[in-house]
Amino acid sequence: MLEVSELRQAMHGATAIQQSVIEHIYSKRWLQIWVPKTYGGLGCDFVTGLSHLYEWAKIDGSLGWMLTLCSGANYFSRNMQPKIAKQLFSKERTCFGGSGMIGGTADEQEDGSYTINGIWHYATGAPYLSHFTLNAHVLKQGKQLLDDTGNPVVRSFIVAQDQVTVIANWKSMGMKATGTFSFQVEQVTIPADHHFVYDTFYTQDIVTKIPFRVFADLTLLVNYIGMAHHFMEEAQKHVIHAKSVEAIVEIEKSWQQTLKYASQIEQVLALGAVVSPKLEDDIHRFGVELVERLTLYLTQVYVQLGIKGTQVDQPIYQIFCDFFTATQHANFRTP
Repeated sequence: MLEVSELRQAMHGATAIQQSVIEHIYSKRWLQIWVPKTYGGLGCDFVTGLSHLYEWAKIDGSLGWMLTLCSGANYFSRNMQPKIAKQLFSKERTCFGGSGMIGGTADEQEDGSYTINGIWHYATGAPYLSHFTLNAHVLKQGKQLLDDTGNPVVRSFIVAQDQVTVIANWKSMGMKATGTFSFQVEQVTIPADHHFVYDTFYTQDIVTKIPFRVFADLTLLVNYIGMAHHFMEEAQKHVIHAKSVEAIVEIEKSWQQTLKYASQIEQVLALGAVVSPKLEDDIHRFGVELVERLTLYLTQVYVQLGIKGTQVDQPIYQIFCDFFTATQHANFRTP
């Protein structure tokens, strides 16, 4: 088993996750924190799962981000018919991941199968996935399928790794080891039971009932908090600045508030109630404002590091690049 220091060393300067780290991930079943126990997963509650994501982000930005998005994609096990979910997740190396964008087409055939075509972008973990998830416009033997209101029908699908072409086109300054690549599917036919609908569930536990907006907000937010913590920890090896001390206090307070929100969500759902739009809005606003504060803290401390902060072989530089790449995700950006 790898210790935190060994994981950090393996991820430093990496443009891909080393096989030893991948083996560690599988042995600890980190990708299955949100997969129900009935399917062979860890079935973590919300607070526990978020705590794992936070600790991983503190180790390394790329590692935390890949684990967050791929374990988050494995959450879709809950949207799949139980028979196929059990079949897929009985294998410890099953790992979903893909793109949230709507693109390409899925042509429904007479036997209920679908023929998939298209290109999708920003699939985190692409080199490590067993299955790719994608959203596509549904055709019916070549013709666009419309819903009752006249809008194009969109469904989500899973496609096995050996039926996908990965396009290694990630050029950003950070998150280099996440394997966030585009992928292409050409004339691939998949079974009818390899599609799912986001708001249709076959499991009934509390995690299943968490609104997707809240789940996305908090799972991404803990990554930013974890990366910011790692940055300030590393920065203090070079310069003790008042802003880094202040930031560490703020980061801890923010982490505790995040846990409170997660616990509040679980308590509401445990009582059989529904998470109110106001609570959803409060959590999202908290995330937006926190990312803005963390961004300011990192910038204020970074400019005090001197030339050391600009050297591409230094851990502090990698953490800085990872944070400012990850925060370009649309989720918390404001116009």
